[in-house]
Amino acid sequence: MIRKAALLAMLSAALLAPTMAAAPSLAASRPLSTTARQTVSLSIGSITPSVAKALTDVITFSGTVRNDTGTPLTNVYVRLRYQAQPFTDRATLAAYQGDQNTATLPYNVSSTSAMIIPSIPAGGQARWQFTATPVQLGYRTFGAYPVAVEVAPNAGAALVAQRTYLTYAPPTNPKPPRVKVAVVLPVIDQPHRAVDGPVFVDDKLAGSLGDGGRLTDLATIAQSAPASTTWVVDPALLDDVDAMSRAYRVKSRGGEQPKPASAAAKNWLTAMRTSLAASPVVATPYADPDVTALAHQGLDTQPKRAIELGAAKAQALLGRGAKTNINWPAAGLLDPDALDLLSVSGVDTVLLDPANLPPQQPLTTTPDAAAKLDSVNGPVTALTADAELSRIFEPASGASSVLSTQRFVAETALISAEPGQTAQRTLVIAPSRRWNPNPALVSSLLKTAGRLPWLQLVPLDSVKPGKASVPRAGLTYTNQNRKDELGRKYLAPVKDTWHQAQLTALVKVEKTESAFDAAVLRLTSSAWRTSTRAGRAVTKLVGDAVKSTTDKIQITSAPRTLAGSNGVVPISVKNSLSTPIQLFIDVKSDNPDLLQVDFPQDEPLPIGGGQSGTVQVRMTATVNGDATVTVQLLTADRQPYGKPQRLTIRTTGYTGIALVIVGAALTVMLAAVVTRLLRRRSQRRHERAAKSRESETV
Repeated sequence: MIRKAALLAMLSAALLAPTMAAAPSLAASRPLSTTARQTVSLSIGSITPSVAKALTDVITFSGTVRNDTGTPLTNVYVRLRYQAQPFTDRATLAAYQGDQNTATLPYNVSSTSAMIIPSIPAGGQARWQFTATPVQLGYRTFGAYPVAVEVAPNAGAALVAQRTYLTYAPPTNPKPPRVKVAVVLPVIDQPHRAVDGPVFVDDKLAGSLGDGGRLTDLATIAQSAPASTTWVVDPALLDDVDAMSRAYRVKSRGGEQPKPASAAAKNWLTAMRTSLAASPVVATPYADPDVTALAHQGLDTQPKRAIELGAAKAQALLGRGAKTNINWPAAGLLDPDALDLLSVSGVDTVLLDPANLPPQQPLTTTPDAAAKLDSVNGPVTALTADAELSRIFEPASGASSVLSTQRFVAETALISAEPGQTAQRTLVIAPSRRWNPNPALVSSLLKTAGRLPWLQLVPLDSVKPGKASVPRAGLTYTNQNRKDELGRKYLAPVKDTWHQAQLTALVKVEKTESAFDAAVLRLTSSAWRTSTRAGRAVTKLVGDAVKSTTDKIQITSAPRTLAGSNGVVPISVKNSLSTPIQLFIDVKSDNPDLLQVDFPQDEPLPIGGGQSGTVQVRMTATVNGDATVTVQLLTADRQPYGKPQRLTIRTTGYTGIALVIVGAALTVMLAAVVTRLLRRRSQRRHERAAKSRESETV
């Protein structure tokens, strides 16, 4: 053993000697400074394999060094730093990841895992590569170990370094229980239309469906994702994409800009339909409404309708059923009111942020994802996503896929090896709902998760509370969470528009859902939380469309005349809709002392499409002149439809007896006139006869 140790020391010295000679050239060509640290960049392109299973497994590191110092660099030294002790828990791993001080890098410097790059021109880059084995790094037990690759002059401070991890997983006996992992990937966007039809309020969707677009990237991931991956899809997004697959128009300041049918939209729908055919799919309520806000602002009927419409749209556009009993609320946050509203709408499982449902007592290990919550409609399964693993699926812009994968492997290895865990646990991974994914990274993570011996990929709906569940503190919903919701000021006009939209359906003879259900549900989308101005603009468009439909049923107003102190007045209603309607007509006198109305209507008045209907309203006047009545149309269940309208009633003031007297007077007058005319004719006849006799005598 002594001889072997001496030989190893000699070999180390021999390998280290060239690097000691090379280091001064690097320092001489570019003095170590803050500027140098900022202008020499290091990237790790690959670490293979990501998990070492035997002491002699060869791990290959490779990457590039880029020189942006403005001066050529020579004898660039790239080496591996390591530590022979594994991380004790996830907290120490997180601390290591967040520490960017080169003075706290792993203290061991490998004498064998290193490479000298002879020269790098200014503005150029060079590849590097070296290997290591677990035995060389002193690994002995299962675990995740800190390593770092650095560029530095010999025995000097690093110019630049990149921290990462190596996981050593030798066979163990007995094997620890596998950790179940449910990966949930969202396909959620914001609404792009106001009402159903070909008119879009913006053309952002076209960009998302283009090369490198967010939705295109999601389709790429779906094509290679494991069948166990659960997809949470907003049917309103599918609806918008489907509308784009035909000719459409985009609103602009000058009006509406015509657009041809989008081949990209058609291809995306086809790709998603094919890729998700064998995967579990959860449909969000239509347009992904802000359920907590709806619960707090009295829009209790919307979630159930959104769930029903979401299921129907998913079936129609994906060609398959989607689960609607699982709900992922906005930001993964609920309070008891929203939980109750969801439960009575048919939801029995919710996916939450871990901060919304923390453990009852602080834990040093990773809790099982599943727990139980009590609701007004019975128990609800609550699933909490692991925050750190979810962030790895959605790293900061420019993050390395290799480093993210190494971090994922290390995190899950630590979870599987946490002490005292004898029952099988479940983790849920769920990146943020409107994420912008890196297809290469996500595909790599999914593929890696499927290969790790301590993980087992499962669908989300298979996760249930079990022996590994830990007591939870209950739903934690802060004042800030409440402020983040869609507020009363935003939802008040939405609530009014919803009510008016329902009336357009209730007034029809054939009872159907409102044609504006999808439009109004788009107004409740959680997407408007960060864009209320755009949401208000869409609300106005929907409100105008609802009013336009409501106004197609109108009272044909004109002054009515009441001949006498009592009688009937016709009131007509014009139905400009193409469908038959039925309604009640409520008529009230504005001043009962002047004009009384007697119009009991037991059955609603039916009016065909494009036709008018008339009712005869009995009225009694007490004085001459004009009086007014207020006419309000009512639905079949007697809800006010449209705005009330005032009509002027003109009364002649003649009673029935007065009319008889006037009639008799007219008769007498007429008789007198006729008698006078007859007398004049007789007198003229006598005068002519007398003249004739006189002429004969002469």
